[in-house]
Amino acid sequence: MTKVALVTGAGRGIGAATAIQLASEGYSVCINYLSDKRSASSIVSKIERSGGIALAVQADVSEENEVEGLFSMIDTRLGPINLLINNAGILFAQTDIEGMTAERINSTLKTNVTGYFLCCREAVKRMSHKHGGSGGVIVNVSSAASRIGSAHEYIDYAASKGAVDSLTIGLAMEVADQGIRVNGVRPGLIYTEMHGSGGEPNRVDRLKSNLPLKRGGKPEDVAEAISWLSSIKSSYTTGSFIEISGGR
Repeated sequence: MTKVALVTGAGRGIGAATAIQLASEGYSVCINYLSDKRSASSIVSKIERSGGIALAVQADVSEENEVEGLFSMIDTRLGPINLLINNAGILFAQTDIEGMTAERINSTLKTNVTGYFLCCREAVKRMSHKHGGSGGVIVNVSSAASRIGSAHEYIDYAASKGAVDSLTIGLAMEVADQGIRVNGVRPGLIYTEMHGSGGEPNRVDRLKSNLPLKRGGKPEDVAEAISWLSSIKSSYTTGSFIEISGGR
């Protein structure tokens, strides 16, 4: 059976590492990106040089019509999807709640929550037995922030990841009898460019000494966990999470 995966927000960081990992395992991978076409294209080229199949598709996952177009493109170019990695997310500058506007909060929730829901909806339509699908796997990239709250930094982001956790648990129960497993990963302090969006590019180095493992993680650490949840090795696992947070 052809293995087709969509990784949202795959132009950099955890998404890029995951796309490369999945391609090495034989998946044809759709690299979804929002605006950085050059970065997404470089990931496609890297996969193709290694003999894999990849396709870069621009789409804002917070917009319903763009998500529908994204999945239609995958249907046409790669075939039926059987793996969705929900990874695209946004983060704004660190502040306490007094500095948060409705526009910021709603933007965070629209991408980090609504975007995940929309992609899950389209994936389920294609994977579920009742629609003629052969089943599949969904892995939602949450965050350790959903547990610790990110006080004085971005509790709006943390709250959005709490919603992702609830989505993961509820959807896992909803589609289990349709041949679909749904799990999540909760990365902690990982060296990615997202910390720059929060206004502190060196945040991992500032905080890593607080962790039991005393170091930050790499995007590849998260990709390996996602790979396991995507594989037959985790066939009896659904509605659960892997913590990738250095022990905290």
